[in-house]
Amino acid sequence: MCNKETITSTGRKMMISENILFGMGNPLLDISAVVDKDFLDKFGLKPNDQILAEDKHKALFAEIVKRNKVEYHAGGSTQNSVKIAQWMIQKPHKVATFFGCIGTDRFGEILKKKAEEAHVDARYYEQNEEPTGTCAACITGDNRSLVANLAAANCYKKEKHLDLDSNWELVEKAKVYYIAGFFLTVSPESILKVAKHASDNNKIFCMNLSAPFISQFFKEPLMKVMPYVDILFGNETTDDIAEIARKTQNLPKENTRRQRVVVFTQGKDDTVATVDDQVTMFPVVDIDQNDIVDTNGAGDAFVGGTEGCLTTCFCVLYHLICTNQHNIYCDNTSRFNKITFNDCISLRCLFQTSYFLLSTQDSCLHWSKSSRWRSASGRVTTRPTSSSRGLDAPSQKSQTFTNVSNLLSFTQDVFCTYILF
Repeated sequence: MCNKETITSTGRKMMISENILFGMGNPLLDISAVVDKDFLDKFGLKPNDQILAEDKHKALFAEIVKRNKVEYHAGGSTQNSVKIAQWMIQKPHKVATFFGCIGTDRFGEILKKKAEEAHVDARYYEQNEEPTGTCAACITGDNRSLVANLAAANCYKKEKHLDLDSNWELVEKAKVYYIAGFFLTVSPESILKVAKHASDNNKIFCMNLSAPFISQFFKEPLMKVMPYVDILFGNETTDDIAEIARKTQNLPKENTRRQRVVVFTQGKDDTVATVDDQVTMFPVVDIDQNDIVDTNGAGDAFVGGTEGCLTTCFCVLYHLICTNQHNIYCDNTSRFNKITFNDCISLRCLFQTSYFLLSTQDSCLHWSKSSRWRSASGRVTTRPTSSSRGLDAPSQKSQTFTNVSNLLSFTQDVFCTYILF
């Protein structure tokens, strides 16, 4: 086992070990391409949407490959998020574990290879009844329309995978858990088993509402899981989002040792957060639309950034550093060596929804047309070697951290209240 030792401001040693972040969901091979309006119209797609493939979309996957230059990435909402978290943490590798179902086919082999390249410990359940799931990301301007063919992802079996002793040991090893709402359509019994384990052991269980159809058509399994949710993510669905966030925060909760935190993003509009029945609106840093190539994976990246903070216990400050907020840059060769965590980070200090954490415009990272990596604040660093849905670490050094003292003085009163250990 590979561990990384981090010294906190109190002088305590914290070991960041393998498999302490656990994700479970629908693994999909993303097929990403820039398309035109005619392509969207042909298959009845909206510019900014996410749907499950129907019969009328069967020809879409072949046509998008035939007509456009495509990129392949290991995708699926939860897998995207744990990949982002792993990218932020860097080392040790395999901090993040991922469970899901794939087929015994070429696309499945590509998924395994991509997960390995992202240093995620993917333990797929492999079966030969259905092919590996795919998702076409049809990009137009700064919008993306996702069409998912779940296929094998729908075939996950709790008794054949999650219940195996070797796999359940990985669940028990984790401290932070994240499952997107999409998985409620596949194996709600698996979600419940993991959620109950987290609650019984005072670990952090996070979930995402994912898309409107989840709460509309899968309300019953969602409400069964909700009492175990410590941190709930969602995005805009209605004008009453603040009231919905408040009511969601006050839903019954099994583990009363933790408050529920609810975070609703609204794209470029204010992020809404509730902690202890208090609703707060957090303005989002504006980005020039000319600097955004697409928003594919933006919501997954926002969650992944938060999971990176939760997993490493570096709270808001670490999230800010890795999203380059307020001129704070990431030095890939000495990520933790240039910060004094005074007044901020200790072993018992963790995430609360502070101003900076929630001002990342529904995303940690965006592509810029200058072929460089751009954070949500618009700060430019070195571009990784793969796409926004399959992140690798920047290979070159960018600027080191600055203005940390100003950041600490501004945020010292609004975080370090949500306890991990």
